[in-house]
Amino acid sequence: MTLSSMHVPLFPLNSIVLPRGRIPLQLFEPRYIDMLTRCLKDDRGFVIVLLREGAETSTTAAFYDIGTYVRIIDFQQLENGMLGITVEGEAKVAVTRTWRAPDGLNMGDVAHLLDEEVWAIPEAFSDLSAVLRALFRHPVVSDLNMQVDFDDAREVGWRLTELLPIDKQEKQRLVELQDPIERLGRLKALLDELE
Repeated sequence: MTLSSMHVPLFPLNSIVLPRGRIPLQLFEPRYIDMLTRCLKDDRGFVIVLLREGAETSTTAAFYDIGTYVRIIDFQQLENGMLGITVEGEAKVAVTRTWRAPDGLNMGDVAHLLDEEVWAIPEAFSDLSAVLRALFRHPVVSDLNMQVDFDDAREVGWRLTELLPIDKQEKQRLVELQDPIERLGRLKALLDELE
């Protein structure tokens, strides 16, 4: 079944993940525990979308319509009694229709976005690879065991978009870009502003 023909659960968060990125999540609400069980049983993923307004636990949260289809790669019971999962991004998707299931879970139809072109990092953005290497030395990031090609403009842009402390609307604009070089240019400008 192609992504474009799938009804998938939508998981609104205040965080983003992009293709090949990983994010740890803690689940405690029954609707999300049920979603996890169904995803594992059916060997399917779900879509993480960035919250536009509202809380992650709200059943009436508004969210953006470009997100990432993810798959569960690890799960364990946490000491706090919650269920911990790690997901990995597979593909960027556009949510074309949404509805709420009886249990309050957001559902949607999604269309797979075209894969971004592979580009080598232009010399003008080589410092962004160095910034990402430094971020990957942080224990929280290194514990995710992500593989990254520091010479691939897509991957460097995706990981910096996920990891840098930038405004969430700006993160969403970066997610929605389909040109890896344009994303790197925007990230460089944002980093210059942060300095």
